[in-house]
Formats: sequence, structure tokens, C-alpha cells
Amino acid sequence: MDEQKVIAELASHFDAIIRLIGENPEREGLIKTPMRAAKAFYYATQGYRQNPPELLEQAIFEDGGSRLVVVKDIEFYSFCEHHILPFFGTISIGYIPNGKMVGLSKLARLVDSLARRLQVQERLTAEVCRTVYETLGAKGVIVKCTAQHLCMKMRGVEKQDSATTTIHDAGVFSTDATLRNDFFESLK
Repeated sequence: MDEQKVIAELASHFDAIIRLIGENPEREGLIKTPMRAAKAFYYATQGYRQNPPELLEQAIFEDGGSRLVVVKDIEFYSFCEHHILPFFGTISIGYIPNGKMVGLSKLARLVDSLARRLQVQERLTAEVCRTVYETLGAKGVIVKCTAQHLCMKMRGVEKQDSATTTIHDAGVFSTDATLRNDFFESLK
């Protein structure tokens, strides 16, 4: 289905949702809301229309000899797959090259691609780690993700100051405590 048809279909569903909650989508402030919401949701879920490994493969180079490469505090926005409410935060990625390195901006694009889907933080962290590890053939990868979840802030337990951290590693980071410590020290 082409983009315009998908957006039009989404808009019709947003119109129905607005009606179901008891609001009038034809009142002045809401007339264009179904279409705006559809375009925003389509954009915010663009990860479904991307191939994460291909994003990395666009900029793989011979390794210059770095022992540890860290890109920290890559911001992301996602939707909790349980409530379709946003969660957002930062991801830091460390990897040990094994003859290949990747353009740093491609790591940020990878994070966006995987985050812009219906997602849970634990899976997002693992998917980023696995994709970097497998695509680069790195000796090791470690990923730390810290996020705030609107499903915890605006509904349910309503804990405003809560944050969740998840960590996933592969390769040498799974067995080498010194490397793990080097990664965490670089984040300070």
C-alpha cells in the first residue's frame, strides 16, 4: 500500500477514535487533527519501513585500530507496544572493532530505525546490540539504554521521576569485566 493511502487510512481511524472518546472531530480545533495525527504516527513508526543492518552497511570502513569505540547519549523516541504511549531516552553503544568500523552517524540512524516501532525497552536494547555485533562482526558490543515511559507517568502507577535502565552485551563484553568497566567509565 502506498504512503498516501496508508496515511488516509490511519486518519480515518484517528477520526473514529476521536468520536469514540466522545469528542467531535469536526469542531474547529480538531478538523485537521485526524490527518495530522496520521502523518505524525506514520513518521514516528518509520522503522518498519527501514532495514537496520542496511543502515550500518552504508558506511563500514576498515578499522583504524581503536580498542574501544563509544557513542553515548543517542536520544530516541519510541512507543510502548503495550499501551501505544511514548517512551524516550538515550542509548549509549560501545564496541570493539574486529577489522571494521562504522560511520558514527549510522549508529544513531540504527537506534532511530529500531526505536521507531512499537517496542519494549528491553528488546530495543538487545536489538541494537545484536545488529551492531552481527553487522560489523565486532569482537564485542555493549549497549546501555535509559528511558522514561509515559505509560508509567501518565497512567497506572503515575510515578513521575521513574526511569528504567537496560543493558545488553555480546562477545568479549560478556566475559571481560575490565572492558565493561571501561565502557561505563567512558559514560561518566
